[in-house]
Amino acid sequence: MILKGSNISFKYPSAKEYLLKDINIEIDGSKITGLVGDSGSGKSTLCKILSGYITKFEGEVTLDGKKLPKKGFKPVQLIYQHPEKVMNPKWKMKQVLEESWDVPDELLSEFGIQKSWLTRFPQELSGGELQRFSVIRSLNPNTKFLIADEMTTMLDAITQVQILTSVIDIVKERKMGMLLVSHDMPLVDKICDEVIYFKDINGA
Repeated sequence: MILKGSNISFKYPSAKEYLLKDINIEIDGSKITGLVGDSGSGKSTLCKILSGYITKFEGEVTLDGKKLPKKGFKPVQLIYQHPEKVMNPKWKMKQVLEESWDVPDELLSEFGIQKSWLTRFPQELSGGELQRFSVIRSLNPNTKFLIADEMTTMLDAITQVQILTSVIDIVKERKMGMLLVSHDMPLVDKICDEVIYFKDINGA
């Protein structure tokens, strides 16, 4: 499983300068790859392009040589740093989960999700609690590749380890690809098989 971005360039309509310029990135699905770079450098925008959430850009993204589907389930799932921004505030958490898949009880338990949380609205949960839902939503059985964009910054240190351990176990068990975006170099060094430095691939 190879996730590949070829000659990717992007700028926001209101901007004069390109945020991303002529980026070529190839991520091997048999490894856990780290992406490291400064805040505001464009890493999150690149993640949205690689996962199909931004569709208007120059260049091409392919998964095993095929373009990402424009409709239906996204095989490259993106876990955002701020989960509250991607959840419908009018839905209870049970609905939020079921929009993606029917999560088994044992997996809810593994990720520390209490049954009582399912009847609450997103605004009734903490950022860390919401991130657990965000992570588990992305682990749909049809997911081929996982992009984690600073996914543990909302969690305390102990919970970070628990969540990451569970995610990595699932990634390896299902033979999924994973791109971990983080500022935490000790974490990246410990978890990732290889590291890409954003400044080395972005010509902007």
